[in-house]
Amino acid sequence: MNRFYWIFLFGLVTATGFSQVPESVSDSVATEKKWTITVDLISRYLWRGQCWGGNYIAVQPSLEYAVTPKLTLGFWGTTNFKKDYFYPDGVSAYKGYQEIDVYLCYQVNDFFQIQLWDYFWPSVSRVEGVNNGYFNYGNDSCKTVDATLYFDFSEGYRFPFNATVSTLVAGNDFRYDANGENPKQNFTTYLELGYTFTFFENTKVKVLRNLEVLPVVGAVLNNKAAYYTYADYNKVSFVNLGIGAGKEVDFGNGLTMPVSLTYTHNAATKNTELFGKDFLVATVSLSY
Repeated sequence: MNRFYWIFLFGLVTATGFSQVPESVSDSVATEKKWTITVDLISRYLWRGQCWGGNYIAVQPSLEYAVTPKLTLGFWGTTNFKKDYFYPDGVSAYKGYQEIDVYLCYQVNDFFQIQLWDYFWPSVSRVEGVNNGYFNYGNDSCKTVDATLYFDFSEGYRFPFNATVSTLVAGNDFRYDANGENPKQNFTTYLELGYTFTFFENTKVKVLRNLEVLPVVGAVLNNKAAYYTYADYNKVSFVNLGIGAGKEVDFGNGLTMPVSLTYTHNAATKNTELFGKDFLVATVSLSY
């Protein structure tokens, strides 16, 4: 899933790039451009160590609108085009998966961003006890709201790290008592720390120039609501240990193609049997 307190070589981690044009032109485009359109083709959908939709290729379109230079409104979606929600055993879920998210991002300064995501993941076929209503945020819903603080020092700083603090503040994120009753909002929180290594900045070989390698460590702190399905429920769970490599291809005129390859290890001690603990994900994007 989607996200904010939120590797091909991590796009050879999917990224939207900027055109490599003269600085004066680039600044003008950045100032005037209101809409950004991106389409990702990804070998499987993996979000914070959680595999949604099995080992199937997914398409993930997104659309952003710059309301102001600091405030952005966005729409993001994913689908693997599978109509069956369950696998043939009739028990294992999440074969067919789709999601539609709406988000707001406010850029406080050059390294700090506040994000608010509304996640909607309706089941592709009717499931007993699940209400697919878009405005339903109850304990039978397919909706959650994620408030994220995102720090990014990857450009222009001596130590190019990034950090995400993500807390679910509304929607289907409930924990229950020993009898399975008295639901309470859990405020599940996820922390992530990443770093950006850039290689071959001055090479004449364009295919290698500015190759990025991005290690990441992500953990769920309080998963008692089992929102992170493939994680430990009773202790801190390091669900997202990974490394990626990415390279952006620039076609000019604002059209770029980030390519990435990521390896992710889910270090949870339980609940990883369905899809395993190790994932290799390739991503190709087109962004304008």
